Amino acid sequence: MPIRAKDIVPLNQVRARLTELAEEVTAGNEKIITRNGQSYVALIDAQRLDHYHQLEREHIHLALLDEAEKGWNDVEGGRTVSVAQLRSKYRRK
Repeated sequence: MPIRAKDIVPLNQVRARLTELAEEVTAGNEKIITRNGQSYVALIDAQRLDHYHQLEREHIHLALLDEAEKGWNDVEGGRTVSVAQLRSKYRRK
């Protein structure tokens, strides 16, 4: 859902309107809280936050799988180094 102008709320108004804002958020209208005219924090539904965290975990898993595939391709392609070579390359000085 796109953010509209009425979904941008100055921080100094949040305390007085928190219940009203929370009701709007649970109805699907996320809010951007501003401080000194700049984006500060967002007010979103707790279920949506859980969903965002799940997406982030899935993205991390996909990135790890991609790195594992690249490593496997290096092994299959013979692009490897011995442990001794690796240790000498990263030896502390």
